[in-house]
Amino acid sequence: MKNNAKEVNRDQDLERLRKIPGPLVQWYRENARKLPWRDDPSPYRVWVSEIMLQQTRIEAGKPYFLRFVERLPDFSSLAEAEEETLMKLWEGLGYYSRVRNMKKAAQIIVEKYGGNMPADYAAILSLPGVGEYTAGAVASIAFGVPVPAVDGNVLRVLSRILASDANILQDKVKKRFRELLEQVIPADCPGDFNQALMELGALVCIPGKARCEECPARKFCLARERGITELLPVKAKAKPRRIEERTVVLLIRQGRVALQKRPETGLLAGLWEFPSAEGKLPGEEVQQWAEAQGLSLKMWEMLPPAKHVFSHIEWHMAGILAVLKPDSPEGSFTWVGPEELAGEYALPSAFRAFTELAFKILQSPNEV
Repeated sequence: MKNNAKEVNRDQDLERLRKIPGPLVQWYRENARKLPWRDDPSPYRVWVSEIMLQQTRIEAGKPYFLRFVERLPDFSSLAEAEEETLMKLWEGLGYYSRVRNMKKAAQIIVEKYGGNMPADYAAILSLPGVGEYTAGAVASIAFGVPVPAVDGNVLRVLSRILASDANILQDKVKKRFRELLEQVIPADCPGDFNQALMELGALVCIPGKARCEECPARKFCLARERGITELLPVKAKAKPRRIEERTVVLLIRQGRVALQKRPETGLLAGLWEFPSAEGKLPGEEVQQWAEAQGLSLKMWEMLPPAKHVFSHIEWHMAGILAVLKPDSPEGSFTWVGPEELAGEYALPSAFRAFTELAFKILQSPNEV
């Protein structure tokens, strides 16, 4: 009986979803935002935009995208790019493993496919850093392959149209929605259809109170009909983030600030950072910390604290400005001036507050 009920529900869901492609695609073509990767939907540009926007809002991502494709316009240039160039182009976007995987994928595309992304969903999916959503988006938008691209926006739209109370964070729910879309995606315009669903979720079927009066699918939406739009989609409660306390030291010596590289594994692996210590370093221990590094301090003072939120961790950071004596050893740090800090060395956005302070301090007319 349960299997029969599932089949009935599936047929009902399919019947409802088959009504949306026509009005949805028409709405998209009339209302789609003008975006640089849509103006020229080449496989490379679509792929770069999809990877870049995985954890980044569109408006914030546009200047990054334009700068990236201007500097690295194709798979070959990306495959050959230096690590520091990539990190600087990606600076502030976070999740730096994404751009490292992009380079690995570009190298495979150059070596295996002659510099041209394969027009095949499975081949795209096999590339480093590419999941089902990204593979579906690139295959459908760049090559017209009729495969779904199911992201958070699409999950929200489908949950509401079908009045589904299933937890959208579960893989089995994502799989079920993807299988439903495979049955209704139009073969003649799969890219427009996928982008229409995403655009609808971004502009109209938004979290909380949706703009149902503007929705091209409002006549077919069960959540609207039942007055439960704001209750959907259902998400399991996220686990509370772990809080880590750290101390960040702006170490200054003769107009330059000290940097060091993080370990090659773990959070923010291999990126540049200011010297730091785990826990909150009491002010009176700064001198001891400096001496342990073989340094000689001229003065120190506390800086305003800062906080950065990762997906599963919060960093609560104390800040210390420490100025070395002119004759102090340099220690094992890399020392950079303001121009190098701006143009050559990529620091994660986790340290943005301290990076801004470092610029102000280094550009101050006072001797530091």
